[in-house]
Amino acid sequence: MPPSPRHCLSILGLFSLFIAPAYASDDLQKHLQNDKEWTHPRKDYANTGYSGLHQIQAKNINKLKLAWTFSTGVNRGHEGSPIVLGSTMYLHTAFPNNIYALDLNNNQKILWSYFPKQNPQTQALLCCDTVNRGLGYGDGKIFLQQNDGILVALDAKTGKLIWQTKVNDIKTGASNTNAPHVMKDKVITGCSGGEYGVRCFIAAYNIKDGSLAWKAYSTGPDSETLIGAGFNEANPHYSALSTYQDVNGGNKEDGSFKALTKEQLKFPEADLGVRTWLKPQANQDGWQHGGGPVWGYFSYDPKLNLLYYGTGNPSVWNADVRPGDNKWAMTIFARDLDTGMAKWGYQMTPHDEWDYDGINEVILWDANNKKLATHFDRNGFGYTFDRTNGSLLVVAKMHPFVNWATSVDLSTGIPQKDPKYSAHQDTTTKNVCPAALGVKDQQPAAYSPKTKLFYVPLNHLCMDYDVVEAKYTAGQPWVGAGLTMHPGPDGVTGGFMAWNGLTGKSAWYNKEPYSIWSGAMVTGADLVFYGTLDRWFKAVDAKSGKSLWQFQVGSGVIGNPFTYSNKGKQYVGVMSGIGGWAGIAINLGLTEDSDGAGAAGAYRELTKWNAAPGGGAVSAFSL
Repeated sequence: MPPSPRHCLSILGLFSLFIAPAYASDDLQKHLQNDKEWTHPRKDYANTGYSGLHQIQAKNINKLKLAWTFSTGVNRGHEGSPIVLGSTMYLHTAFPNNIYALDLNNNQKILWSYFPKQNPQTQALLCCDTVNRGLGYGDGKIFLQQNDGILVALDAKTGKLIWQTKVNDIKTGASNTNAPHVMKDKVITGCSGGEYGVRCFIAAYNIKDGSLAWKAYSTGPDSETLIGAGFNEANPHYSALSTYQDVNGGNKEDGSFKALTKEQLKFPEADLGVRTWLKPQANQDGWQHGGGPVWGYFSYDPKLNLLYYGTGNPSVWNADVRPGDNKWAMTIFARDLDTGMAKWGYQMTPHDEWDYDGINEVILWDANNKKLATHFDRNGFGYTFDRTNGSLLVVAKMHPFVNWATSVDLSTGIPQKDPKYSAHQDTTTKNVCPAALGVKDQQPAAYSPKTKLFYVPLNHLCMDYDVVEAKYTAGQPWVGAGLTMHPGPDGVTGGFMAWNGLTGKSAWYNKEPYSIWSGAMVTGADLVFYGTLDRWFKAVDAKSGKSLWQFQVGSGVIGNPFTYSNKGKQYVGVMSGIGGWAGIAINLGLTEDSDGAGAAGAYRELTKWNAAPGGGAVSAFSL
């Protein structure tokens, strides 16, 4: 049955928390309230991936049929989702990041298209396929962050170029894969290039003219990471000089990562983005080429005026080259949207040794009169914070097979590392769990305010990790490690679960034969949608996980499901086109187990289900 009026009002009240006050330069807030549309990369500022639409229900989903498809004309991995604004759908492609505006009232006729002229050499910089995670909308403009570092603003009605600005320079090895996020009067974007020794950042551009409002680096002095007075005020121990007894970061085996107690920590300290990068670095002082990429999904609380996001792996993968905690890579940040100044920052994986890139989305929600934020990290732990000040409230393993750390100390936030799985130069560390692609990678989870559960796509892979010497050369790959991957103890490489963010426990868990590389989407009818690498688009019951419906599309799904309503009919859709880290080896015809950073060996069977390279398409379904 449809939700009661009282229930509808309670949901509307929840989402009003994430609607910004009116700005002359930005009409996005009214669109975010309209469940008929999908006008933000993850539907709303809170990153929930939730829509209140409920025409499609468990009792009629057996009548859900393919309504229409559209081929993008581009091969390789298609991540993200389209934007639906009124009766127009705006969809993007993998490189070269073409855009099509489709008329949903006229059989998806192309209203306008945009074809960027990008340097083909950009493709070689994209470590994990030529993906792009989508578009942004605001102030009557469609925003595209091209792979080559150019941020573009187009007139939403005509496709005419309004302005463009250079965010990154591909000559340094930098690129972009993230969707631009419009928040108030700014466009937020980031930086990819952790495997090239790029010193990455998050940046805000003024929506009117593309001028730079502020830029916050992930590494470096406080003046450049935009850390000042009041940072981590509620949790000064997050700003400790070292979290382990061996401040050199563990260039010795067997116990070099014994975590300090809260009483032993030295805090608060300044300029940790410099001082936690100790010798012997291969180039300068390490932090100048420290990585910390920013390429995921960003969230925003208008009432607190705080922007939330995660930073990625420190460069280089060979951790012996960069002793120390390597702040502020692998960090969840909350920043003032107007100034970029950091309110709080928590490092999830100090001195990362396994490429547990921390860019995954932060989902905002409220419970028990607390403003909360939940993050599912590649390192295998799920975190719930008080989003006002960064206090860590809940942290737990997302699956028992995680073994690089036994737990995370809730009082300090420090992972209790198991030295058995520490990685060092000229050694092979066996059976590290999870593998580098994490228990969950960039594929975003969803949250339902009805069930109060999170819906999380999972990878279940472990790895053997080889660390070798690597020297930095500007614009060239700088990795220093190789890996092979194999299924975890469940005997499969994937799963999908519902998670309780207050208890740190799964409510239900379904095994999947392959990693779930699509995002999740949940609706007001308690349906959860996601896609699989073997081409299935699925719906399950949000409360029980029971399978309700599935349809096999043309290529593996690494895109994010979405939903909209047009002329009184609800549609659900998804982009297909296998790729990303999971599909890079297939797309390039790589066959050795270690090729594609281990993807060739881990996902070899996907060649039985997918033509390669994957062909991009969007499919929409209705009753």
